[in-house]
Amino acid sequence: MPVNEPIAFFNGQLLPETNVGISIRDRGFLYGDAVFDATRTFHGKTFKLEEHVDRLFNSLHYLRIDPRITKEEIIRWSLKVVEHNYPLLPNGQDLWVMQRISRGLESSTNTTNQDPTILIESHAIPFASRAKLYRDGIRLITPSTPRIPPRFISPRAKTHNYLNLIMGELEAQATDPESWAVLLDENGNFTEGKGSNVFLVKNGIVSTPGGQFVLEGITRETVLNLASGLGFPISEGDLDLYDGYTADEAFLTSTSLCICPITSINGSSIGNGIVPGPITKQLMAAFSDLAGTDYVTQYLNHLE
Repeated sequence: MPVNEPIAFFNGQLLPETNVGISIRDRGFLYGDAVFDATRTFHGKTFKLEEHVDRLFNSLHYLRIDPRITKEEIIRWSLKVVEHNYPLLPNGQDLWVMQRISRGLESSTNTTNQDPTILIESHAIPFASRAKLYRDGIRLITPSTPRIPPRFISPRAKTHNYLNLIMGELEAQATDPESWAVLLDENGNFTEGKGSNVFLVKNGIVSTPGGQFVLEGITRETVLNLASGLGFPISEGDLDLYDGYTADEAFLTSTSLCICPITSINGSSIGNGIVPGPITKQLMAAFSDLAGTDYVTQYLNHLE
C-alpha cells in the first residue's frame, strides 16, 4: 500500500485511488442506478458514521440493491480509508468520507442478481471556498425548477440521480454565481438543496420542511435534537416563501456545512441582518460542542 498516496476501498480491497476504475458498463454510471452516503471527520474522527451507514442501507433497500456486504464491513473499511488518508491532509483540513454502491454492471439477462460495485473514498472538505459563508452568510435562491414530488421517487433515498437538484442549482447560480439553491415543491413550499436542508426560525420556533418531502439529513436530525435540548420548540411541516421572507433567522444544514446561516432569500434580507442570528448562534455552538471541534473557526481559518 502506498504510504503517501490516498487509498480507496473498491470491490473488496484497498487500492491507491489512481488504480480504481469504474467500468463503462456500470449501471451507476449509465443510469444513476446507485446510492451513496457521506459523513465527515472532525480532526480525523468520523462523525455519526453508523447513522450514515444505516441510511445508506435504507437507500439500498428502497432501490432493491443487494450490497452483499454488511453494515459492519462498510464501517470497518470506511475507518481504514480514513486512517490512511487523514494524515495526508494539510494541517487544519478534514475529510468527506463517501460510500457508494451501484447495482453493478449492465446485464441484458439479469438485473436482480448482480454483483454490486462498492466504492469507499475520501477527499478534503472545501473549507477555503466556503469560509466566507460563516462570515457573510448564505444568499439563498429558490429557482423555478420544482422538486420532483415524492409520489414519483422518494427524496428520502440518497441516490446518484441528482439532476433535479442540479438543474435548480444551475438556474440559481445563473442569477447569482455564489448563491445556494433550495427547491420549492409544486405547492410553493420549501423542500431542500443539493445536499442541504433548510431551517427557519420565527418567534423562537425552529422549523424545517417535513421529512416525507426531503432527504432527512443526519445533521438535520441532530439540529432538531439540539434545538429541543436547548428548550426551543421545533416544527416539521410546510413552509412557504412568506415564512422565509418573514423569518427572524434562517440557516442551512449539511454534513460538511454543519450549520451555516442564511443572510437572504431571493434578495430579501433575513431578520435584522445579524449573521448568525442568536438562536442559530446557540445551535452552532451546541453542534461544535457535540462534534468536539469549533467547526466555525475551522472554516474561518481558511479565509483568504
